Amino acid sequence: MQVSQLSGNVKTAYDEFYKKHDEEWRMLGAKYKAQHIIGVSSVHKFIKVLEVGAGDGSILKYLSDAGFAAEYHAVEISESGVAHIANRQIENLASVQIFDGYKLPFEDDSFDLIILSHVLEHVEHERLLLREIKRVAKNFVIEVPIDYKTNVDKRIKHFLAYGHINVYTPTSLRYLLQTEGFEIKADLTSIIAPEVTRFNTFINQKKAKNFLKSFKIGAEFAVKNTLIKLSSAYKEKFANAYTVLCSKTDKQAEIF
Repeated sequence: MQVSQLSGNVKTAYDEFYKKHDEEWRMLGAKYKAQHIIGVSSVHKFIKVLEVGAGDGSILKYLSDAGFAAEYHAVEISESGVAHIANRQIENLASVQIFDGYKLPFEDDSFDLIILSHVLEHVEHERLLLREIKRVAKNFVIEVPIDYKTNVDKRIKHFLAYGHINVYTPTSLRYLLQTEGFEIKADLTSIIAPEVTRFNTFINQKKAKNFLKSFKIGAEFAVKNTLIKLSSAYKEKFANAYTVLCSKTDKQAEIF
């Protein structure tokens, strides 16, 4: 295997991934991811946008409906994902195609913006992908889940069940990006909305709705939000996801 190619087991796993499709669940998660992309990019206007690892196209659908950009493109390693994207009615979607996970089929500086939302945690050779997106675009929105907590060792099987082979904190993502020549322009942290937690608890897990459990979910969210507003020290501690807007530079880390 060349390092520029996906391992066979990874390719096989993702090819069929979107055939087991839960539209309601994916659209719910995509709604908040799209909001984060729009929020971190609020003072910028992008014309030509590429989503790398576009999944089933749900994020692009929200962005298109919101009028985020004039033209959209998508690449995805999963054949079932590409089929879903192609079948969605995404206005101004100019292209959607399979890619090998590392080599983008576009010329240098082809795009104003590349979106990499919840992708890096799945990537075997993350720095190779970062170098490739840096070649193809000028600006980037990158979001990762904040999986690294004190109990990460006990949750390895849980993360692998979602295909997460890398874990991040906001600090470790910033370090990774800065050592690959990205300059962070804006960032935001987010915690899982009660709507998402309730859906996952009661519908995805096929459990009867419980008023006390539902109230607890809302109360925990409210407490965390209050603490975050009172002290910035809690902002990254409670974060479930971290989103950055960055641009490429010629800077590289000074080693020795």
